[in-house]
Amino acid sequence: MDNMEVVRIDIMELWIAIPLLVIGFVCLVKGADWFVDGAAGLAAKLRIPSLIIGLTVVSFGTSAPELATSIISAFEGGADLAVGNIIGSNITNILLILGISAMICPLIVQKSARRIDLPVLLGSSVLLLVFGGLDNQIDRMEGAIMFFVSVVYTVFLIVYGFVQNKREGEIPDLHDHEVTTGETKGVSGWFARMKEHVWFLLVITLVGLSLVVVGALYCVIPAATSIAEFFGVSKKVIGLTIVAIGTSLPELVTCVIAAKKGETDIAVGDIVGSNIFNILRTLGLCAAIVPLTFAPSFLIDGSIALGAAVLLAAFGYAKNHKIQRWGGLIMFLSFVAYYVYLFVLA
Repeated sequence: MDNMEVVRIDIMELWIAIPLLVIGFVCLVKGADWFVDGAAGLAAKLRIPSLIIGLTVVSFGTSAPELATSIISAFEGGADLAVGNIIGSNITNILLILGISAMICPLIVQKSARRIDLPVLLGSSVLLLVFGGLDNQIDRMEGAIMFFVSVVYTVFLIVYGFVQNKREGEIPDLHDHEVTTGETKGVSGWFARMKEHVWFLLVITLVGLSLVVVGALYCVIPAATSIAEFFGVSKKVIGLTIVAIGTSLPELVTCVIAAKKGETDIAVGDIVGSNIFNILRTLGLCAAIVPLTFAPSFLIDGSIALGAAVLLAAFGYAKNHKIQRWGGLIMFLSFVAYYVYLFVLA
């Protein structure tokens, strides 16, 4: 095969990658839109707090790309990619995604998140550094411990949420999450009417989740990788940017749309829950199957991830318990500074 044929093949791959990238973003945006509508509607219909939905169903679903990518990488011997993906995604989730979301709409950090979830996030971030830093690996026993803690946390979270609601009488108003529309006829009116049914809310939640995951894993990430390779971007840059940010695209789109809709419980709950599950469930499950090498350089990145969690906690425990727009800007600028460090100083 001569050079001319190679160039033609590369150009053909580029012309396939560009539409695939567009399709992927459409899947992400529409899927996240349906996912948020469905999750918020189910929370109201089933009388479950939106924060609980965000910390379990939404966070579990939107962290599926990290889970799939890390498990595949672990089986293929790519421990660095598996660990780096999780640490990079956690940094991206807090500094970039919550930063952008807060700049759109100030985010309230609820009391239950301050009491339980933020301490768990901080503790799991420290646990990762301890397990990985002791002997530069996360072995099967440590992975099993992490995964077991994620199961206990999920069960406790659900039970605690229902107990607190029953004790305090904080049952969400069934109308709190309804999407009002002036359109009573046509497709929009039909869609609004159908959202009165629990089965339909469940369907659009599952369809939305499927679109988000498929759009990220099978459209955006491979297409962006092909485009980057065509233009000669190094594998290191592709790994640091496309893999970490690409697997966080579901959280990004879901949280931005949730912030626009005023569903700030879902926005904050999704990120906190996703980061906890990324560490405890995803890395725990990966390490329980295949021991993961924890390179010494990950101590710096892991410390930055811990610092991002501390920054989030600082806003959450502040007087008004909000991430204001200026706080979102600080987070975003911190993310930019981290990437400057990666590409210039590291």
